[in-house]
Amino acid sequence: MIEQLNKCTIEVIIFHNETSGYTVMKCRHDKFTSLITVVGSMNGPRTGSTFDFAGEWKVNPKYGRQFVFDSFREVFPTTVEGIAKYLSSGLIKGVGPDLAKKIIDTFGENTIEIIDNSPEMLLEVKGIGEKKLAQIKESWANYRELQNIMIFLKEHDISTSLAMKIYEKYRDKSIEIITDNPYRLTEIEGVGFITADGAARKMGFALEDKHRLNSGIIYVMKTFESDGHCFVYKKDLLEAAHQILEVSKSLIESVLYELIDAEQIIRDEDDALYLKVMYFTERKVARKLRGLASSGFRKNYTLKDIKKELNGGYFRGHFLDNDQLEAIRSAVNNKVSVITGGPGTGKTTAIQGIIQLYGGEKIFLAAPTGRAAKKLADTTGREASTIHRLLGFSPAGCDKDENNPLEGDLLIVDECSMIDINLMNLLLKAVPLEMSLVLVGDIDQLPSIGPGRVFADIIDSGLVECTRLSALHRQGEGSGIAFNARRINEGNMPYVNYNNESDFAFTEIQDQDTAAIEIVSKCEKLMKRDDFTCEYPDVQVLAPMRKGIVGINNLNILLQEALNPVLHDEAGNPLLIRRGETEYRLNDKVMQIRNNYSKSIFNGDIGRVSNIDRENNKLTVTFDEARNVDYEYIELEDLVLAYAITIHKSQGSEYETVIMPIMKAQFIMLQRNLLYTAVTRAKNKLIMIGEAQAVYIAVKNNKISQRNTRLVQRLKDYELDDYDSERDYNDDDDD
Repeated sequence: MIEQLNKCTIEVIIFHNETSGYTVMKCRHDKFTSLITVVGSMNGPRTGSTFDFAGEWKVNPKYGRQFVFDSFREVFPTTVEGIAKYLSSGLIKGVGPDLAKKIIDTFGENTIEIIDNSPEMLLEVKGIGEKKLAQIKESWANYRELQNIMIFLKEHDISTSLAMKIYEKYRDKSIEIITDNPYRLTEIEGVGFITADGAARKMGFALEDKHRLNSGIIYVMKTFESDGHCFVYKKDLLEAAHQILEVSKSLIESVLYELIDAEQIIRDEDDALYLKVMYFTERKVARKLRGLASSGFRKNYTLKDIKKELNGGYFRGHFLDNDQLEAIRSAVNNKVSVITGGPGTGKTTAIQGIIQLYGGEKIFLAAPTGRAAKKLADTTGREASTIHRLLGFSPAGCDKDENNPLEGDLLIVDECSMIDINLMNLLLKAVPLEMSLVLVGDIDQLPSIGPGRVFADIIDSGLVECTRLSALHRQGEGSGIAFNARRINEGNMPYVNYNNESDFAFTEIQDQDTAAIEIVSKCEKLMKRDDFTCEYPDVQVLAPMRKGIVGINNLNILLQEALNPVLHDEAGNPLLIRRGETEYRLNDKVMQIRNNYSKSIFNGDIGRVSNIDRENNKLTVTFDEARNVDYEYIELEDLVLAYAITIHKSQGSEYETVIMPIMKAQFIMLQRNLLYTAVTRAKNKLIMIGEAQAVYIAVKNNKISQRNTRLVQRLKDYELDDYDSERDYNDDDDD
C-alpha cells in the first residue's frame, strides 16, 4: 500500500550512486524520535534537503525497517536553521558555509524565495559581486531545471535511472523534446519502443499519432534485424506492425511510404524493405568481396608444388589429405578463399600450412571472440586477436578502416559462421585490395546472432573457391565428439556411452528437477575452483534455453550457490552486490552481454568477479589477459552469471568439458544445428544429461530458419567494372 511520508529532511547520506541514483539515507521526521532509513532512486541528494516521499515501509533482513520510496517532491526548508543547512550542503557552486551564513543573516526565512525569484537582491550581501551573482544564478537555475525535469519524468512513470540518461542526453531541452515527441527516447541506448510508447500513452499521445507510427515501424524493422534478417517483406512488416500498433494496415502503409520517400527505409525489388544503413551495408560487403576476389591471383601453385613446399605433404606430424592440400593451394593462389569443415577435419592444420607457405610475409590472425582468438594463437603459435581489437574499436568508431587500412599480406579469420553482416562490413573496410583474405569456419553451425548469414552466403554464391574438409583426423581424446558431431550433422543418432569416463557420455533422466540436480552434482565434481588461483576449470554448462528448470536462469542460481558460497570481509559483511534478482558474489563467473567499446569488452566475453566495492556499490571483473574492468551499479545490467550459458552464446568458443541438459520440455529449441553446435563446443569431453527422445527430436529436426538476405544475389549480380578501385567501394553515402 502506497503511503506518504511528508517533510522528511535528509540528515545523513549513507550511500548514493550517481549513475543509477540509488540512495540510502537517514532522515528526520516529526513523527519519529530517531532518524529513519529512507531508500530509493533520486538525483543529487543533499543533507538539509526536505522531501515529500511516496512509497511503503519494508523490512530488510539485514538493515531492518526502511521506507522505500517510488516518487518524491522537494520541499524547500522554511526555518533559518533548515535553510542554513540546505545552502551549506554545496548545492550552489560558490556558496560555502560562510557565505551561506551572510545570505541568511541578510534575508532570514525569505532566503530561498529571494534566490528563486529576485536573485539580484543578493548583491546586498557583502562578498557577492556581479561575477559571484552570475555564478549563483547559473548554479541555481541548473539545479531547479534538473529537479523540474526529474519530477516531470517521474510523473510519467520514467525511472530515475532512465530519467538521468535522458537529462544527460538532452539537458535543458529534456522536457521540450519528450513533450513534443516522447518516441525520441529510443535515441537513448537501452530504451526501446515499448518503453517510449508506454510513456507517450500516459502523456495522452493517440494510437494514430505520426510520431508513434514512425517509431513503431522502425521498431518492427529492427525487430526483424534482431531475428537475423537483413530485410523484411512489406506484407510481413504490415502484419507485424498492425499487431503492435493496433491501427489499420492502410494507415501503417501510408506512413511507411513516407518513410520510404524520406529514404529512412529503402524499398528493393519484390517489396523487400531495408533500413537504410542495412541496405548499404549489404551492398558494401558484396562490392568489397567482389573487388578483392577480382583483384588478381597471388600465385599459381599446383598440388604438387604444395606437397613439395610442405615436406612431401607430411606436415606437423601427419600426412595432409587431398582436401587439406587443396585448401592450402586455394588460399595461397587466390586473393579470397574459404575453408569449411567440422571438428577434427583439419582446419587448424590447413591454416598452419598456409602460414608456412607465406613464410616471412606479414600475416594477421583474427576471430570473432576472445576464446576463439586465443585458441587460434595457441594452435598456430602466432599472435591472434579478436576482430574488434584488430580494427581498434572505440566509441568513436574503428581505428582501422578504408582511410587507415591494415598493412600486411594476408588476413586469416577463423569462426566465420559467427560474423554478421555489420561486422563483416567493418572488417572488409580495413582490408586493402592488395591483401589476401582466408575465411575459415564450420558452415553447419548456428548462424550469427546478428543479421545475415554471411559465411553461408559467400559459399553459396560461388564467388570464391571454397574447400570443404571432411576426413576425420582427430584421434584419442575428444575423437568421439568429432565422430558423433558428424553423425548428428548427417541426421543420425550419436553413439552415446552411459559410462561417464567416455568422452561422449550420456545420462538418461526423465525428470527436469532431477536433471538439474545431476547437472549441479557433475559441476561440483568437475568445476570446483582452485582456492589459490580462484580460477574455474574449463567446464561449461550449455543449455538450449534461458527459461525453465534446466534453463540457464535457474541453473545459474543453483550453480552459484553450489560452487561459490558467499564470502565475508573482516567486519563480517557479505562480499556481494544485488541488482534486481541477480546477486553478484566475489569470484563469480560472469559474462558481458553487449558490446562496450569504451571499456573494450564485447558481447560474450567471460570473466571472474575479482573485487567487490560495497561502499561504492560497484565491482571489478577480470577478463582474459588479466584485464580488470570496473562496473558501476547501473552497468551491471550488461553482466550476467555464466556458470551456464545458452548454446547461441557459446559460438566461437571451445571448452575442455561441456555439460548439456537436453529435455523434451525444450522442444521449441531442439534443432539439429543447435545440437551440433553444442557438441562441437566440447574439446575433450561432452556430458549430455536428459532424455534420449529429446536427442532424437533434435537430430531429426533439420528445419533451419530462413533469413532474409540478398548477399548471394548481390555477389553474383555486380559487374566487375564496379570494383576497379577502392574509391568505388567508398562512394555510397550511407553513414
